[in-house]
Amino acid sequence: MTTTNARVGLATCSALPDLDDDDRLLLDALAERGVRAEPVVWDDPDIDWAAFDLVVVRSTWDYSPRRDEFLAWTQRVPRLANPADVIAWNTDKGYLRVLEDAGVPVIPTIWLDPERHLSKRAVHTRMPAFGDFVVKPVVSAGAKDAGRYQPVSAQSRALAIKHAVELLDTGRAVMIQPYVMSVDTAGETGLVFVDGTLRHAVRKEALLTGPSQRNDQPYLREQMGPAQATQEQVEVATRALEVAAEALGLTAPLLYARVDLVTRDDGTPLVIELELTEPSLWMTHDGGAGTLEAFTDAIVARLG
Repeated sequence: MTTTNARVGLATCSALPDLDDDDRLLLDALAERGVRAEPVVWDDPDIDWAAFDLVVVRSTWDYSPRRDEFLAWTQRVPRLANPADVIAWNTDKGYLRVLEDAGVPVIPTIWLDPERHLSKRAVHTRMPAFGDFVVKPVVSAGAKDAGRYQPVSAQSRALAIKHAVELLDTGRAVMIQPYVMSVDTAGETGLVFVDGTLRHAVRKEALLTGPSQRNDQPYLREQMGPAQATQEQVEVATRALEVAAEALGLTAPLLYARVDLVTRDDGTPLVIELELTEPSLWMTHDGGAGTLEAFTDAIVARLG
């Protein structure tokens, strides 16, 4: 097919029906290439997904409380980038175990399964004894429903236990990780890949300053800025994507990916998240790297 009059859906959520500011740049960029792109809310029952030549998942940031519904939707979309099996694998942070088993450096994680019906005491024994730590659900978007705690404070530890138990009681698996202190000074570094090629890096400021707070918003607003990735960061991010491709049996690069890294005390980059579902690509922070153009070209290439 030619791209003239091709129709691309940019999937978003009802809280952002007109897309995030960064993703709106795609509308004009695709129009310049003869492609009609439009924002579409993923759970809108009136959308005919078969009418699109391609659907690109972007700001669907309300999916985590309804993951089963979201995954069922991905199965109904005839042409989806990234594919449904990739999204199913990536929306459960258990993928970090796959990376770790393959030798990719990741943050050490304690996993709590709701099916084990752990008592408060059992949860308590699994909390770290030293150093700040993070409690968060295995299925989540951004830092929503995550909290940072201090084991030396009885009050903070009690709040951590309460947080974990509440998540488990609602059937959500839980992760407990040491808080990497360099995040407070250096932040996180996100490496943005388009069609398998590193385009640019961004620095994300620390989001977690204390216990999880109830928040009806589907996502937390991130403070971002441009960054320069080190060679070691690039190597770790590239290896993480290679392991993901091997696990998923992929034979071609994904349309988009972002690998979020933090730095251990000895300087080693650690993967905190591998974002293959709906990552912000922060194209306005690319320092002139042409990420918008590359992303637009990659979308157009998939219409051929």
